[in-house]
Amino acid sequence: MSVTLLNPEGLPKPEVYRQLSVATGSKLVFLAGQVARDADGQPVGQGDFAAQVEQCYLNIGTALAAIGGSFDDVAKLTIYVVDWSPEKMPLLGEGVGRAAAKLGVDPVKPITLLGVAALGEPDLLVEVEATAVIE
Repeated sequence: MSVTLLNPEGLPKPEVYRQLSVATGSKLVFLAGQVARDADGQPVGQGDFAAQVEQCYLNIGTALAAIGGSFDDVAKLTIYVVDWSPEKMPLLGEGVGRAAAKLGVDPVKPITLLGVAALGEPDLLVEVEATAVIE
């Protein structure tokens, strides 16, 4: 695998993400922010935060598979959430868990989670962008 995930000594050891990602592959991939749209561009999970998170992760898996990679190759995620509050954390975890089960991967990666006022379209609740490294 081209990505090794770590929680180094001297830093907190969160359960839901890792502090560090060491990438050793030969192809660096920057994936545009993925939103809750299916292959036809149709909305998925309108008003359902967990369903939208799930679709974002599935879209990342689909994009990486198209170039010979997988979600396992993700080195870092940035998650943008409209009107973030800590009460949304269980729904975030639910969506990530469902996507991980469908993709057959460990979804725990280094992440940056940002609360934002709005995204590019009014029905979007979350957007997830990824950086990956592929051999």
